[in-house]
Amino acid sequence: MPGAPADDKAQERSQEASDLRRLVNEAHAPRARDINELHALQKTSKAKEGEEKRVASISTTLKSGAREAGPRVVTREPKHLYVPQSPRSRAAAEADQTEVAREMIKEMSDIGLKPVIVYHNLSVAEYYEHALKYEPSTHIVATGALATLSGAKTGRSPRDKRVVREPESEGDVWWGAGSPNYEMDEKTFILNRERAVDYLNTLDRIYVLDGYAGWDPEAQFKIRVVCARPYHALFMHNMLIRPSEDELSNFGHPDFTIYNAGGFPANRYTSYMTSSTSIDVSLKHHEMVILGTQYAGEMKKGVFSLMNYMLPKMGILSLHSGCNEGKDGDVTLFFGLSGTGKTTLSADPKRPLIGDDEHAWSEKGVFNIEGGCYAKAIGLKQENEPDIYNAIKFGTILENVVFDEETRSVDYDSNRITENTRASYPIEFIENAKIPCIGGHPKNIIMLCCDAFGVLPPVSKLSKEQAMYYFISGYTAKVAGTEVGVTEPEATFSACFGSAFLMWHPTKYASMLAEKMVKHGTHAWLINTGWTGGSYGTGYRFKLRHTRAIVDAIHSGELAKAQYDKVPIFGLEVPQTVSAVPSEVLMPSNTWADKEAYNKTLQHLAELFQENFKKFEDGGGHVTPEEAHRILAAGPQANKA
Repeated sequence: MPGAPADDKAQERSQEASDLRRLVNEAHAPRARDINELHALQKTSKAKEGEEKRVASISTTLKSGAREAGPRVVTREPKHLYVPQSPRSRAAAEADQTEVAREMIKEMSDIGLKPVIVYHNLSVAEYYEHALKYEPSTHIVATGALATLSGAKTGRSPRDKRVVREPESEGDVWWGAGSPNYEMDEKTFILNRERAVDYLNTLDRIYVLDGYAGWDPEAQFKIRVVCARPYHALFMHNMLIRPSEDELSNFGHPDFTIYNAGGFPANRYTSYMTSSTSIDVSLKHHEMVILGTQYAGEMKKGVFSLMNYMLPKMGILSLHSGCNEGKDGDVTLFFGLSGTGKTTLSADPKRPLIGDDEHAWSEKGVFNIEGGCYAKAIGLKQENEPDIYNAIKFGTILENVVFDEETRSVDYDSNRITENTRASYPIEFIENAKIPCIGGHPKNIIMLCCDAFGVLPPVSKLSKEQAMYYFISGYTAKVAGTEVGVTEPEATFSACFGSAFLMWHPTKYASMLAEKMVKHGTHAWLINTGWTGGSYGTGYRFKLRHTRAIVDAIHSGELAKAQYDKVPIFGLEVPQTVSAVPSEVLMPSNTWADKEAYNKTLQHLAELFQENFKKFEDGGGHVTPEEAHRILAAGPQANKA
């Protein structure tokens, strides 16, 4: 019949198409009925051991006057209960909810019944996703780091820190002149705690991070952080020691809890409040409350304040210092305030880094308190600090930095937002880090200062009493031009090189340091990384290569065998020679053209030391009057040329 061949071909083509569709369907059969099911297939999860206990523990943490039994905790975000904040997404989500789910949300709208959606110990990738989704100020920069803003506060608020005066601890805590511990009563603390917890309970989601402080298992504290921002949770993930899955499943009740409600202000009309910011520590309740500041460093230093109280009670000395270790196991501690070179000098490619900021010295040796580093980022350059520069990658938080809108390259020289730009990263991001972060007893202690007056030598050997004096003093100097109103060098003293975080009187820490130095034969040194040949503006700063050569000479044992001369007034012993360092720069008086100006400036600095030390002359109850006198005598003696 006419046309039959064409019909046959059409039928054949139809059959081939049908066969092809059948093969495709058989090879790639649909495994989801709709797009939501498809999304659900994208992620896998496994039941976590101890989940029920963990949820119960978090619920207990979130108790308050409005929630005496603790809220019902949901550890992942169930779609039918969560209504996003965006008006557009809220409308879409509400349209997608069943009538039953909408009624459930309505019934649970009261703060005492609202279920709390908690994200507990997320992965770094999940923190990134949450930060990018919920925090408009968060961005991924070119290196893969997460750049974010800390809000109006770009640094700590030491005058807003409060410690509860409690019968159990008030005899231990350092109060009064020079102390960083401003008191508050227990009732006010409870009011602030309730304010913080109730605020956190009203949020659509909160983050709970469990971790450890202290690498020594015998002196390790379980820390829990409750916060509203994924940035804060990731920050503490970096800064605390991260638990394994087994450790997390058996974590139990924390030893110390931080309630970070920094997005909500303190009530300035509450007793003891001086502003809308309040950082409160209760040693009795083992809790810290943060209100009115989103600066993440408050959490880090809150943990350090706790350790500064608890460790000395255990006979362990807590220290605000960097620490590294030589190939023969010789450990060095580095003390120094901002701008003295502590981070730069402790990051030595020839010596593994134990830690950059917080350590403890026990009967077994030293250990890092933290699991990460919080480095200054202003002026960061790869050639000067390669370890820190190379640590800025996926998982690192960059705080308050400025970056190019298109390339996302960070401008580390920019202080457009603040001078206090920071990078937070796990310590294993440092290629030369020693893990676990523990070491033997220190062979050397190096106290760093940046003397802008230009009268202190580049290196001095310290006796035990001198070490105690300069440790208690914690000296450096501000340079003219770094702050508004500073027109000439200005002495800065911070007891134990970290006064803001001390809980005991400084002589408590100094006496423990001296005892350990004597017991383990530890040498102490004072290194000036500042000026010589005149004060700032007239003289010149010591070259970094000379300072590094001095540190190398300490580590090699060269300086322990050197011959010494004494600096007048201060009585500091100065080596006559140091390898790779010009001998003429070792004694400061040799570098000043105007000897009269040198003597006058030396006298002036000695008087500043003496004035600062008056508040420590009585020994604080931790050294005998005779020891206090010997420590005082080891310091500079003004009017005694």
